[in-house]
Amino acid sequence: MRMPPPPILHVDDISLRLATEADAELIVRYYRQNRRHLTPWEPARPSGFFDETFWRLQIRRNTDDYDRGAAVRFFGFRDSIPEVAGYVSLTNITRGAAHFCFLGYSLAHREQGRGLMTALVGRTIEFAFEDLNLHRVMANYMPRNERSARLLERLGFEREGMASKYLLINGNWEDHVMTSLINPNWKPEGSSRKAE
Repeated sequence: MRMPPPPILHVDDISLRLATEADAELIVRYYRQNRRHLTPWEPARPSGFFDETFWRLQIRRNTDDYDRGAAVRFFGFRDSIPEVAGYVSLTNITRGAAHFCFLGYSLAHREQGRGLMTALVGRTIEFAFEDLNLHRVMANYMPRNERSARLLERLGFEREGMASKYLLINGNWEDHVMTSLINPNWKPEGSSRKAE
């Protein structure tokens, strides 16, 4: 599929968009400030992850992935002050007989409990369904991650099963609950779509 131009999605005073190399400093600050908060839920970080040099290269890769239709990695930039509030991704985008992707997300520790993650993820799913015409978005979470469980339930994701020792997270193989959300308005290739 030919990708639409990279969008800027608005949620309150946050712009969800692909990062540019000029954003590297803000992204590094986000991950440094939230390191303790995010570590229990994420894979081990590669060497250099908390450096701007790493992120300038990663941002180029992210743009490449978008252009190829392989992934969408949005950062949520506040419009009022220079900071990243969160991150939402659609990765492993697969077409053919599948038309699915995997959803990922994180939110700054100080933004927790305000409904912001629900709004950011919800807006990204709209983009996945309406603009990218994906049929299925899948999200997996560790059973003890109650915030993710509630978030996905609010957004209408259905629990489909449990994967034993699914991902290596923070040095441990962790079980994950498998969920998905289906696009009720999916159209076959060649049909009229918003993205065209």
